[in-house]
Amino acid sequence: MTNLSRRSLLLAGLGVTGAGLLSACSVSQPTGTATTFGTPGPVPTTPGQRVTTASLVAQRTTLDLGGPQVATWAYGDTAPGPIIRATAGDLIRVTLNNQLPADTSIHWHGIALANAADGVPGMTQDPIRPGTSYAYEFVAPDPGTYFYHPHVGVQLDRGLYAPLIVEDPNEPGDYDHEYVVVLDDWVDGTGRTPDEVLEQLIAGGGTAGPGGMGGMDHGSMGMGSGTAPFGDAGDVIYPHYLINGRVPAAPDVFEAKPGQRVRLRIINAGSDTIFTVALGGHRMTVTHSDGFPVQPTETGAFYIGMGERYDVVVTLQDGVFPLVAAPFGKEGQAMALIRTGAGSVPAAAVRPAELTGPVLLGAELMPAESARLASKKPDAVVAFQLNGQMAPYQWGINGAKFGQNDPIMINQGQRVRLNLANMTMMTHPVHIHGHTFGLINSGLRKDTVLLRPMETMAVELQADNPGDWAAHCHNIYHAEAGMMIAMNYRV
Repeated sequence: MTNLSRRSLLLAGLGVTGAGLLSACSVSQPTGTATTFGTPGPVPTTPGQRVTTASLVAQRTTLDLGGPQVATWAYGDTAPGPIIRATAGDLIRVTLNNQLPADTSIHWHGIALANAADGVPGMTQDPIRPGTSYAYEFVAPDPGTYFYHPHVGVQLDRGLYAPLIVEDPNEPGDYDHEYVVVLDDWVDGTGRTPDEVLEQLIAGGGTAGPGGMGGMDHGSMGMGSGTAPFGDAGDVIYPHYLINGRVPAAPDVFEAKPGQRVRLRIINAGSDTIFTVALGGHRMTVTHSDGFPVQPTETGAFYIGMGERYDVVVTLQDGVFPLVAAPFGKEGQAMALIRTGAGSVPAAAVRPAELTGPVLLGAELMPAESARLASKKPDAVVAFQLNGQMAPYQWGINGAKFGQNDPIMINQGQRVRLNLANMTMMTHPVHIHGHTFGLINSGLRKDTVLLRPMETMAVELQADNPGDWAAHCHNIYHAEAGMMIAMNYRV
């Protein structure tokens, strides 16, 4: 199977046509009477509970990426947007004022929150119309590194994303500094919008760039490298790759002193790119995956898929060091600097030697005992098969695109086993809303996991959060072309 091209592989069972592709992240009931939700009721506080509040404005703006000026949409005038920090158990109240020319929402990625606040129009709420505001209220039960972004169309591939950090009140904090590192792939305002990229992918079957075959610039469709471990890992060649909204020629700089321990909270907010992350001249210790603690694992570099988050701790040497995120199967890179002393600034294209050494895959991590999903006989076993191909550009789950596939139905209190099976020649980051799941072979807790070409993986979740939930590929273009399914609790 590894010799087959994803551009010619037509997989059986994906019963969809090229016309009329649904907007997968903005519609959950494409036929019949649309569900309306109205204004959610307030979430009451408990005695002694802290309340964390924030106000956001989603608006059109022009950003300076460190040289390139881009017209885009963002929360305020920055990308990433404002960091929201809370402590586990806090009630979080965030009001979004939509000044965009389109509907929008906010999804709180990775948080096992109440269904009404999950931010999926048509499934958990009404869309937030232009010129209106919407209040999200939810309790953040678990500490960790999370982020927030829209769940409408391909809006994530603009500047609409920002970190959400939930602190652990019982964590000792055995480090001197903490830095939040947000990775992104960028096309908006460079000649095309993400919506135009999606239109071209659908119209051209994922093969034609702005200059036709071989027109690979400003977000055109890419072939990918087809190399291990991910095969073809993305459809879009981006003109810019960013760390904290900056290009490598004008990098973000983190200051520290030699010998200090630094915690890096690393978030992949990209829409179509798996990154390989390395800090030149250093070994990193991975401590958390998708917010949950793991057995500390030392590595020179690690992969991070779209929607994944990893926390690492590193003891810093003396000098100026490149923190590089190299896009898998694509040209270019993102870079920031860590400065602890004197030294020359590395070139924007510097490639740390750690990138060529063994690279850690997140699914290989072992959970800390406190975070391990306890072993239990499953009450329900569910097929979760990823289907699709590039030409025509069609993606789905369980044999059909979203809206035409049957929802996964579960009961509250069940232990549910999902047999993930990737029947395509691309790698897909599978994300499940409202829950974390455990990998059967290890108990590792995650909410987003990379599933490689033709790979199968059994995961389990505890059905303890009733509602209607989305489960989808976190490549935003695949999700919009249909690679999403509903996971609904029976009532």
